[in-house]
Amino acid sequence: MKAVPKTASKAATKTASKTVGGKSAKKTARQTAKKATPAKTAAKKVTPAKAVSKRAVSKKAAPKQGVSKKAVSTKAASKKAASDEAAAKKVAPVQPVVPEPPRNESHTALVRRARRINRELAEVYPYAHPELDFENPFQLVVATVLSAQTTDLRVNQTTPALFARYPTPEDLAEANPEEVEEILRPTGFFRAKTKSVIGLSKALRDDFGGEVPGRLEDLVKLPGVGRKTAFVVLGNAFGRPGITVDTHFQRLVRRWQWTAESEPDKIEAAVGGLFPKSEWTMLSHHVIFHGRRICHARKPACGACPIAPLCPAYGEGETDPEKAKKLLKYEKGGFPGQRLNPPQAYLDAGGIPAPPLGAG
Repeated sequence: MKAVPKTASKAATKTASKTVGGKSAKKTARQTAKKATPAKTAAKKVTPAKAVSKRAVSKKAAPKQGVSKKAVSTKAASKKAASDEAAAKKVAPVQPVVPEPPRNESHTALVRRARRINRELAEVYPYAHPELDFENPFQLVVATVLSAQTTDLRVNQTTPALFARYPTPEDLAEANPEEVEEILRPTGFFRAKTKSVIGLSKALRDDFGGEVPGRLEDLVKLPGVGRKTAFVVLGNAFGRPGITVDTHFQRLVRRWQWTAESEPDKIEAAVGGLFPKSEWTMLSHHVIFHGRRICHARKPACGACPIAPLCPAYGEGETDPEKAKKLLKYEKGGFPGQRLNPPQAYLDAGGIPAPPLGAG
């Protein structure tokens, strides 16, 4: 036999009690009312559903309004961005794409690139010249010795008084050191420089008959005269080719990857092998001019550099053309040059003479 469930037996008992008496009927009525109560509860539960539907409707409506506002703001932002971009294009020129020389550059390719750089610089600086004022080899050798650890401008502002008082090697050889020191004080290291210029004047008087020699081996024997000074004198006073390895020359040839050497004599030999000997003197002027005007030590004006496509170091300095123009010096930037008495070609190109010492 199957067991009868308890719920079924209770139901049967309640049914039976209906027929017995009134008490059971009342109990049954109360139970019926209790059963009706969940229906009311269920009816109450319907209300949140209505509220949910209202909220859902309001939420659906709200996003539509929000999206439309967002769309409007996005359109406005895109229009503003487009106008800003158009304005930027008008103000800032397009940056040039500068190719880098190949990393594994052959010697032949290096020679071609180096010579092309020199040709480009010759077009940019057709008036390149030594930036020390001089009228004869003696003045040039003295001025070059004085240019150590100072600018050519300061030397040019100082030598007029020196040469007015001591115009020949014999005069300077007999000079009072204290008086010379006072004249040379603006150039810095004036005691050491006084010793050098008086010493080389005595050597010229005693060993070379008061004349500046025209040979490298003789020039380097003079006090204060090294290979750099000797090549300046040979190239510009005697017309004999030489490479002047000053600080500008050293910096630029390494930036251009012409050589990795750091010692002046080794740089001289390495760079000299890339060019015909006849070009050495003007090559020195072109490189030094470029180093002083555009390819500066701390912040090169890359954006205004005429040889940027040939330079492996492009980007070390300011690449924006407008900002780079503000970094240009001397005649390229509209400023006075180094010489008080520059060559006529320099003046014809727009160069401005430097002011004398104490002016302005």
